[in-house]
Amino acid sequence: MNEEKLLKQMVKRNPVRGAAATRRQVLQGIGAGALALGAGGAFAGRAQAADNLAMLTWDGYVDPRVLDGFTDTHGAGVDYEIHTSDPDSVNKLRAGQTEIWDIINLNNPWAREYMWPEGLIVELDRARFEPYFDAMLPMFKPPYKWAMSLDGNHLLGVCQRVDTFDFVVNTDVISAETAKDEGWDLFNNPDMAGRYGILAYDNWNIMHFCMAAGIHPFQDKTDEQVAAFEETARRLINGAVAITGDFVPLNLAVVNGEIDGYISGGTYSISSARLEGLSNLYHVVPRSGPADGKGGINWIELSSVVNNPDLHPKAMDWMEYILQPDVSYAVATAGGILVPVGQMSQPDVMAKFSAEELDSFQWDEFDYRIEHCVEYDVVPDYNRLYDIYTTALREKA
Repeated sequence: MNEEKLLKQMVKRNPVRGAAATRRQVLQGIGAGALALGAGGAFAGRAQAADNLAMLTWDGYVDPRVLDGFTDTHGAGVDYEIHTSDPDSVNKLRAGQTEIWDIINLNNPWAREYMWPEGLIVELDRARFEPYFDAMLPMFKPPYKWAMSLDGNHLLGVCQRVDTFDFVVNTDVISAETAKDEGWDLFNNPDMAGRYGILAYDNWNIMHFCMAAGIHPFQDKTDEQVAAFEETARRLINGAVAITGDFVPLNLAVVNGEIDGYISGGTYSISSARLEGLSNLYHVVPRSGPADGKGGINWIELSSVVNNPDLHPKAMDWMEYILQPDVSYAVATAGGILVPVGQMSQPDVMAKFSAEELDSFQWDEFDYRIEHCVEYDVVPDYNRLYDIYTTALREKA
């Protein structure tokens, strides 16, 4: 089977992970009423079963193995909605939808910095759940920062999927070591214009354009830095030959030699292709960069329990269920998209992965990637940068 046919036959499951803030009204100072969302709007077009657990989530938790296993074990079905963005779903809770949802699964900063201070989630029993952190990868040793309240007294959720997200190259054209050494300057080089694409995950693009501009994405920015971001964003957008929210055609373009790489990307976007033997698709984390000397970004998903006045009685059971070995493996391989999970420190979880599956998400470099990354956080002045970014996209079109 040729490579093009192979890629086209892959499952095109792309839930726009982390595509946050395609709407502007999210990060700073937004009240619940700003979106004017009615509490009944979450399940528009379909009914929610009254006795089912209700979950706002990323894609790893809607695999039939995960959902059916919970029903078989606990006798409760699960209704779900996959996010369009982290902040969009936070705003749903702000708008009164705490009455609808029982579980929310978001990237790392939202529980600690927003949902807990705003009373949108409830704390977990540390005696029940912290032993699971003890058994995770060393980076999650309790009390783990992103799972705890700012004062360190309250456990806000459990961690599972974890990795980095930066850019992808074709190692048949650009060696992995060269890409690591050059980092974001690879795309700043005029010779790269017309040779790359952009995976249009808006907030990731904004973070990565900051990196390419030599700016720490998670620190306040001066006017001069904003100007540098604008120059970089316009140049990188204008130099891209393809901009799409779907990573499958970008992977296909790399394999076909139409482009030599793309921003933003990572094991999340290429693992399914690598599992089919396309190992020349490679996730690059730069050796250095402007974020405390680091050039990559590490994301961590955190599942939390919503402060629902009529919380489902099985909500806490769900939180413990997803941490079991069989479920952890299912979450790590959900929908054919393979990513590491914190439970891979456990021998009975690691034993479930084949050598090919581990290679699909470049497991041998996991420690390197984490070491050379800063942790995903909220971008200050996001709305200002987003306006610049979207204007550049419109002008490109």
